[in-house]
Order: sequence, then structure tokens, then C-alpha cells
Amino acid sequence: MQPVYFDHIAANPLYPEVIDAMLPYFKDKYGNPASLHQWGQDTKQALETAREQTAKLIGAKAEDIYFTASGSEANNLAIKGVAQARQKKGRHIITSQIEHYSISHPLKTLSRQGFEITYLPVDNYGMISLSDLEAAIRDDTILVSITLANSEIGAIQPLAKIGQITKDNNLYLHTDAVAAMGSIPVNVDELGVDLLSLAGNQFYGPLGVGALYARHGVRFLPQIEGGTQEGGKRAGGHNLAGIVGMGCAAELIGRDMAKINEKLTRLQQKITKGLTEQIKEIILTGHPSNRLPGHISLCVKYVEGESMLLFLNMQGFAVASGSACTSLALKTSPVLAAIGVDPATANGSMVISLGKDNTEEQVEQFLKVLPPIIKRLRAMSPLYTKDD
Repeated sequence: MQPVYFDHIAANPLYPEVIDAMLPYFKDKYGNPASLHQWGQDTKQALETAREQTAKLIGAKAEDIYFTASGSEANNLAIKGVAQARQKKGRHIITSQIEHYSISHPLKTLSRQGFEITYLPVDNYGMISLSDLEAAIRDDTILVSITLANSEIGAIQPLAKIGQITKDNNLYLHTDAVAAMGSIPVNVDELGVDLLSLAGNQFYGPLGVGALYARHGVRFLPQIEGGTQEGGKRAGGHNLAGIVGMGCAAELIGRDMAKINEKLTRLQQKITKGLTEQIKEIILTGHPSNRLPGHISLCVKYVEGESMLLFLNMQGFAVASGSACTSLALKTSPVLAAIGVDPATANGSMVISLGKDNTEEQVEQFLKVLPPIIKRLRAMSPLYTKDD
């Protein structure tokens, strides 16, 4: 059997059309979009076409899209850029306990610079409380940043309701939509967001390219200075091939998303049902219904996540884990801790994220391969004393 990739939340294979769209910009179309000659004007047109394609995917205006090198850079630009631009109005920011590190780390930096951060708790499903959000708002609050969908547990926040609260209080709302893009429909007006981060690799585009949407009139300061690119908001030469690829992928996923999601939901349900029937003492994490299609997250008791990944890799399956031993941070996942999973159980976390090319046959093979692996690992565990 061919190797099976079940780690689409980390990166995705490219649409063949995306590869074709990018190739000329590695060879013949090498002009700088800032140049006035024909070579530059040709690439300038490609840049603006990609901007329009990216904007269309989220229901935005092209002039409100700022290209970056990643979703993480877009998050940093939004968080630090708004904080620095609005600090005379206030220095209080609200976020959640389960944000991506590219949100939480910039906020820690800002806290050392005198900003005050309120971290909203989440329930066992990973959902924030709207009443907690309303209670946290102060006169000096300048920004709310809540992720749209969590990459580790798949939970989707009620962002439209959050957007109504921030609008009623005249606050900027930023969302990290990286994990959600290409998986669920995203429209900036329907969500009520002022800033939104995305990355091409989440919807079958290339790694190393992202974008920040900032609604017209939203003030934020650049974090990379030294040039006039991106309206003066992000200096530096463009990754033109990557941007063209992301624009092409945005157009294609907009066309294919509904069909893909129908398939992914079916496969997701099959995996969830199969694992819960065959393996005792596993804990599904995240919201059971308000979650990304094709995303399954769980913790297997008495087993280490790293061991599961290594054994599955030997069987040709690629999955992910948030466990301490597979993390460079070497500590319990803050997301799992926030939803109340104890450290020992969190150590056995697994994230299975499906993509458009996965099949029923691959899922069936996975359901045959994993239970024996768990049985073997539990037999070696000093903590496991029950019969499987």
C-alpha cells in the first residue's frame, strides 16, 4: 500500500494547477513588480490578480489584502501592528487561552512592554463564553483576537456572535483563520472581523506565503520596514511564485470546497466511529459538531503520542500529535490543558486531518492498523493494567 498522508492541518499537497501557475515565475517571469519596465509590469499584474483571487475567497476587497510570508507573520503584523498604532487609546487586549503560538507569543512580548492581556478561558470543548468576553471589555480595550478554528482540536468559535459584540463596543476584532481557510466558508463581513490572517498551505497552495486582511480604515503599523511594498505595510521583495500559487489555490478551493467537505465529513465520521468502537479508553477532544470537516482529535490513555506516530509512520501513515514528547517545547499542550485534559492523558494525543485526495480504502486500512499498535504499546506501558 502507498504511504497515506493524514496530516493536512500542517501542510497540503498542491493542486496540479497551482504548480503549473507557479512555474513561469521560477523561470521566465522574474521581473520586480515595483519596476516600470515590461518585465516588472507583467509580474505586477500577476501580483494583483492573486490579490483579487485571495480577496474573493473571503468576500473582501482586493485593496484590503496584504501579502506576508506566512500565517504566523500575518498574526504578528495584526497583533503588534494594531497595538502599536492604538496604544494611545488603550493598552488592553483580549484573547483566548487556546490561541496559536503566533498569537500568544507576540502578546507576551506586548505584555512586557506594558500592555495588559486578558486570556478568556474555554470550556471542555474549547469554546469561549460570550458572557466572559463581554465582561472582559474595558474602556481601554483596543483589540480582541480569537481564532476561528483551532488546529489542534478542530473547534470552531462562534465568530459572528463575537463580531457583533466587538462591533457594539467599537473594538477591532482579529481572527487567526489559518486552520479554517479552505475547510469552511469564510466571509469577513458575515463574521464581522476587522483583521483576518490566512496561509496558502492550508488550501492546497504553497508553504511560505500568507496574507493579512485589514478592513479599510483599520490602523496598524508595519513590522518589517524599509520599503513601500504592500502599501508600505510590509517591506521586502515579494515571493511572487508563492503568491501566484496561493491566488490560484484560493480560486480552486472556492470552487471545490463544498464537494470536498462532503467527502471529508463522511470519512471523519467513519474514523471516529471505528476508533471509538475498537479502542477502549480514548477521549475525543474538541467540539463534537462545531469542528473542522475531516479533523479528528483524540487522546489515547496509557500511550505516548510519539510512540503512536512512530509506529504509524512505519506502517506508512502520517498523523500528528500535540503531546509533550513530539513538541519542541517539551511540555503539555496548552490547548489540551485549557480544555481540562490531565497531563498524563494529554501525552497520548493524536490529530488526524484529512484532505481531498484521501479515500475510503485508506481510512479502512488505518482502522485496521491502529488498534493493534495501541494494544502493543499498552502492553509495554507500566500504567496499563486492564485487558484490552
